[in-house]
Amino acid sequence: MTDTLSNWATWREIHQQPTVWRDWGQKLDVTGLRAWIAAQNADEIWFCGAGTSAYIGDIIAAAVPGTRSVPSTDLVANPRAFLTGNRPLVVSFGRSGNSTESLGTLDALDALAPDAPRLHITCNPEGALATRPAPGPQMVINLPEVTHDAGFAMTSSFSTMLLTALALFDTPCDVPARFAALADQLEALLPKLGTPRPDRAVYVGSGPLAFAAREAALKVMELTAGQTPALWDSTLGFRHGPKSFVRDTTAITVFASPQAPTNAYDADLVAELRAQFPEARVTEIGPRGDITIDMPFGAAWAAPLCIASAQIDGVTWASELGLNVDDPFTGQGTLSRVVCGVTLHGVGA
Repeated sequence: MTDTLSNWATWREIHQQPTVWRDWGQKLDVTGLRAWIAAQNADEIWFCGAGTSAYIGDIIAAAVPGTRSVPSTDLVANPRAFLTGNRPLVVSFGRSGNSTESLGTLDALDALAPDAPRLHITCNPEGALATRPAPGPQMVINLPEVTHDAGFAMTSSFSTMLLTALALFDTPCDVPARFAALADQLEALLPKLGTPRPDRAVYVGSGPLAFAAREAALKVMELTAGQTPALWDSTLGFRHGPKSFVRDTTAITVFASPQAPTNAYDADLVAELRAQFPEARVTEIGPRGDITIDMPFGAAWAAPLCIASAQIDGVTWASELGLNVDDPFTGQGTLSRVVCGVTLHGVGA
């Protein structure tokens, strides 16, 4: 099975993550970039992106005080609700840097906040985020070329953009050592991952790991072309209606927090689900989980390790369904690797 899966670019991109993180941790100019960020004297730090790129911002904003996630899909739809009377540092994430919402965000900033500083973290040195000039201060971080994932689903692009931003905005640390430690964990973890495909899947977590759950759910839905319905929620929020999604054939994954009292709520939910749905597959991933992940640096830094489980499952389930893993929507024309078909409208009066 593994030999067959290795023919897919997405599978290789998942497994290249440890090597990418180690190398990038050595090359990233954290000191210089932090100095540039501090010099901008911005009112707020915004993280912008669409889809998986937006979830990067959600994860970080849930962990790093003074930051805010502003999905570009929200900003572009109603720019004046955001870009009025303030001067944020706008951090844009983009694998291609060419999605319609990335372009729309730049247009909105040009029109309504031209002096707002911009930091672009992208995997494509030829995309608009990397090449388009700005009227005000701008810094571009081009990630290693291999992170410009060829597969439909963002995997190494997601994790490397996330870790890059954490290195710049979370509490200062020894970045090369931290990236290497995370790479070591993932390298040991990957061979242990992979489960049979369920009828439907659920991912839950708290704080940053709630949004890791969101990315995990998206991965399995994308890669299986919607044939594996997936739901995400917070640990406490899941009981407030979304639990009705669960059947005996559901696979439920709980990303467990490393800190108290959050981890107690995670453990309570795991016990409850196992009692109420004894036929369902309930898996806890975390420091004391069925799949053990150490989280000494906090939940946000562990998010890529948790999400790796969904990346692996998504590929294996797609393969079981006979799908093109690198483009599950081949022949459908409904979704594309870089979102297109969105008409941009003016910023309005």
